[in-house]
Amino acid sequence: MATQTSRAERRIEPKVPSTMRAVVYRGINDMRVETVPVPEIGPGELLIKVATCGICGTDLKKIHMGSHSAPRIFGHEMAGTIVKVGDGAQGYELGYRVMTFHHVPCGNCYYCRKQIPTQCPLYLQTGVTAGFAPSGGGFAEYIRVMDFVVKNRGVVRIPDDVPFEQAAFIEPLNTVLKGVKLLNLAPDDTVLVIGQGPIGLMHAALAKRTGARVLTSDLFPERHAIAARFGLTDPIFAATENVVERVKAETEGRGADAVILAVGGNALIKTAIDAARYGGKVMLFAQTQHGEATFDPAAVCVDEKTLLGSYSSSFEILDEVTDIVLNGYRKGFDLTQLISHRFPIEQAVEAIDIASHPQPGSMKIMIEPESGAGAE
Repeated sequence: MATQTSRAERRIEPKVPSTMRAVVYRGINDMRVETVPVPEIGPGELLIKVATCGICGTDLKKIHMGSHSAPRIFGHEMAGTIVKVGDGAQGYELGYRVMTFHHVPCGNCYYCRKQIPTQCPLYLQTGVTAGFAPSGGGFAEYIRVMDFVVKNRGVVRIPDDVPFEQAAFIEPLNTVLKGVKLLNLAPDDTVLVIGQGPIGLMHAALAKRTGARVLTSDLFPERHAIAARFGLTDPIFAATENVVERVKAETEGRGADAVILAVGGNALIKTAIDAARYGGKVMLFAQTQHGEATFDPAAVCVDEKTLLGSYSSSFEILDEVTDIVLNGYRKGFDLTQLISHRFPIEQAVEAIDIASHPQPGSMKIMIEPESGAGAE
């Protein structure tokens, strides 16, 4: 159990250095650990000392594809401790353990009203930075959380008995639950989840919570072993099995009611569509790079299969997500089991390289500037 911190102790502002270590993007595939200024905060803002930050696939795409100008400090799956509170940042105190989103919707614009918050003008702004152009900043020792993130529920308090590492999954699990909800799964559905990396495994675990039967496909037996800890006991070993044939064999020849493609790239889109039954649904979750993909249009028209996508988070489900992650931890839903590697910030370039080249034993990789990131 973590040691409780009194309200009086929280009001004593800790000494914050003027500089910090951060992982700076200097160009395509050029990441460097550098000393940079600790960001200053303004009214309504927070300064958080980062305890842990997960490396996300979108971070890797930015690093390798050059979609963003340099320099930048990436990282957005983060949690830590508030060390400075700007005037007017109501509801927050020094010493609070928190996680923060880097995007928040306004809740009022056209796109928010149409439940497409990822296109909200406010959501398209990045509200957390460790310096340079705001880009999340979690790959650093300190981050500045801007006032519009603080005001719009973008900072979530973490109970003292929940590890920072568990809380860092609130943001990615939000994106996953949003996608699962789009499928409107029924208890008698069969779902295929292609890919059992951290995101795919969370998709499978949340789909299973609906009562649906879940088949999981991955190349690596090691990932299926981790999935089994979450009650996912219908693995398809994609290295040796024909995924489509196996799914049909498990569904009296029909195919899956829903297929979730949690692997980047376009090569498996055809497999996902072929594995779905007539009238089934196929959700693309990891296809975040623009390009072209080939699929049979008659599968959508004549076979009446629905092709849909899901991207980023939804604040309409934030309370449900925080309950699953925070209270779920107390009930055994331990997402820290997905963590395969932890690196101090001085070894962050190595961490990013490992995350960029997944191996059978690699899952979620964390950069942890602060030692002892978990609850005691």
